Amino acid sequence: MSAPERIPPRSVTTAELLAQGELKVRGRIREASNAVLYCSVSYDGRDAFCVYKPIAGERPLWDFPDGNLAQREVAAYEVSEATGWGLVPPTVLRDGPYGEGMCQLWIEASAEDGGAELLALVDREEPEEGWKAIGFAEVGEGKTALLVHADDTRLRRLAVLDAVINNADRKGGHLLPSGEGRLYGIDHGVTFNAENKLRTLLWGWAGESLTTEAVDVLTSLRDGLAPGAPLATRLAELITAAEIDATRARVDAMLTSGKHPEPSGEWPAIPWPPV
Repeated sequence: MSAPERIPPRSVTTAELLAQGELKVRGRIREASNAVLYCSVSYDGRDAFCVYKPIAGERPLWDFPDGNLAQREVAAYEVSEATGWGLVPPTVLRDGPYGEGMCQLWIEASAEDGGAELLALVDREEPEEGWKAIGFAEVGEGKTALLVHADDTRLRRLAVLDAVINNADRKGGHLLPSGEGRLYGIDHGVTFNAENKLRTLLWGWAGESLTTEAVDVLTSLRDGLAPGAPLATRLAELITAAEIDATRARVDAMLTSGKHPEPSGEWPAIPWPPV
């Protein structure tokens, strides 16, 4: 009689780990304006570190009266996944030690992977080759310097994602280069507003033609955002109908113009502080 076939154990996915694992708070990130807890998470033999942001620890925002930061962070992840670019770390909505909140995989930033080469202040009037101008910044004693960001494909993709989700707070500290050339964007709590609130350091491509890749991704997003489509259905669980309509309108506007958006002049274009 032959021995029964051994079935290898199923691997736990990152989504399952974050959503179902046991959360243990290890510390608090005190620089954050809302409650941000550094945690470990364990599930079925797999362990990781993560960030847990309970809704109970959020400060109300007068200009974002609908929903909450946690749900918008998850919505940003869902849109990022729909692009296929994987620009936002895996993020779920779940219950935790301090109630429902956002749980996101911890990304260890790698200084050896170009982290110091994404943004710079230079004593020049125009950026050098390989860099894009953001604007002039005061550096003390009445002096100014040109703030620039790298002409980097990863940043350009993130600029497109930010325009879609209407990110009102893309700071330098929200850019996390990791191993193997990956770049992640974090802190997407102030996104998806129905009004134009795009504030970012990634204005270097403003008014330039979108890449063919970006046009293809935006076309796919337009299909995914159609009423009843999977992405639209998922977002309806996280943000308002007006915010979804506004997201559709932003995608349509970029496809119609074929260009990266430019500052509207109705809202400060660059977040403060920029890092």
